[in-house]
Amino acid sequence: IPITLGVILNSYYDVKFNFLGMVFAALGVLVTSLYQVWVGAKQHELQVNSMQLLYYQAPMSSAMLLVALPFFEPMFGEGGIFGPWSVSALLMVLASGVIAFMVNLSIYWIIGNTSAVTYNMFGHFKFCITLFGGCVLFKDPLSINQCLGILCTLCGILAYTHFKLSEQEGSKCKLGQRP
Repeated sequence: IPITLGVILNSYYDVKFNFLGMVFAALGVLVTSLYQVWVGAKQHELQVNSMQLLYYQAPMSSAMLLVALPFFEPMFGEGGIFGPWSVSALLMVLASGVIAFMVNLSIYWIIGNTSAVTYNMFGHFKFCITLFGGCVLFKDPLSINQCLGILCTLCGILAYTHFKLSEQEGSKCKLGQRP
């Protein structure tokens, strides 16, 4: 509840809402949730680590993107996939690919070692750090409501972490292990 309230406080005063945006946001949440649960389930079902699952998933994703690419990107000429590329553009695409790989690896690692809920807590923490970093580094103004939203979100994350650690400690004690 505190995390949801905090995110709403941050978003409400920073974003303009419209119906189409709400539809896309709802679909994004649905797809992301299903993906995160699927990653965790497949890692446990197949008894593989994050790198192994990514190794098998990446070629399938690449093939799907290659099929979809012609429908969404121009093929030839200025800005096309087979058009002339500058060295800086090529380096940016390469850097983007490396970063995307690292993001996928971190998703698989966090979900595989914890849970999809913990991964979402990490995402909310990242959201708070991004807002705070924008304020500190780029002098992006934060309203009082946004500051309260960040504080509320961080309190929710701390509460989740506390309860999760207490739960793990309790399960170790039940198994006869020392905490």
